[in-house]
Amino acid sequence: MRHQVSGYRLGRTTGARLALRRNLIKQFFTHERIQTTRAKASAIRGEAERLITIARNSAQGSDIDKVNARRLVVSRLGDNQLIKRLFDEIAPRFVNRNGGYTRMLKLGPRMGDSAEMVILELVEE
Repeated sequence: MRHQVSGYRLGRTTGARLALRRNLIKQFFTHERIQTTRAKASAIRGEAERLITIARNSAQGSDIDKVNARRLVVSRLGDNQLIKRLFDEIAPRFVNRNGGYTRMLKLGPRMGDSAEMVILELVEE
């Protein structure tokens, strides 16, 4: 039985899975669009949207809230340059949007192994 088993294992060990998710999210925020498999895109989509929401909501908070939000995101991604981009460029675009910051476009199967390929991108208003 699969009771209370959540998340995508992606055929990797715990450390490799965390590293893969962290790298995919970093690339996603850097390029604002990535091409990957559907399983990997589904695995990172929720976490990426949560990080955008944290950055978006910190804009209305006090200075302490802003620092705490940046520390929380840094603990998950570990890249200060990317954090500046997320908080200063990406999050302000979604101030009037209540979630749904990403879009998945299906591309069809990959030639080598028939894996479902998608493009995961940030939604433009």
